[in-house]
Amino acid sequence: MNEKRRLLINTAFHLFYERGINSVGINEILKVSGIAKKTLYANFESKDDLILETLAQRDSAFLSWLGSELHQSKTNAEVIISLFTALTKWFCGDVPELTNFRGCYFIKTSGECSDVNSRIFQYCVEHKQKVRALIAQHLTSVNDLVIEQVCLLKEGAIVTAYLNHDLKAAEKCIPIALKLITP
Repeated sequence: MNEKRRLLINTAFHLFYERGINSVGINEILKVSGIAKKTLYANFESKDDLILETLAQRDSAFLSWLGSELHQSKTNAEVIISLFTALTKWFCGDVPELTNFRGCYFIKTSGECSDVNSRIFQYCVEHKQKVRALIAQHLTSVNDLVIEQVCLLKEGAIVTAYLNHDLKAAEKCIPIALKLITP
């Protein structure tokens, strides 16, 4: 990826994550990045294409980070503890590759889409499915309902941490999630 394209994606991501995709225009991205409009449109056909690239970048970073956090877990209990401990680290700003916590970029972005059939909304749905699959890959011998419940706790923790500034929201989920995996 060329340097200017990367700069456009990074600049757009930071502005969108901080203020939302509908509050940030192309001209602001160009001003902050110092990139010419011609270069932007040589790399992206539209603002939607740029948004999709920011989603792809975040998707890759998040899945890589979460996968590394869950990788050492050997038991279901360790997976649960690793998952919610990792979220707490993210909420507290201890995960540099994810930048300062401002909620879930995919929840925020999908919430700004009026068309649930749009490529942007669908990408957000796909990201959540990938995260669910990653968690399911590490949990052994549990049914789909338990995986869904763990993911609901995860999503609730993310929203609670952001909206209520409760940086311990994920840790509060551990005892509940552990009960879900205990026969």
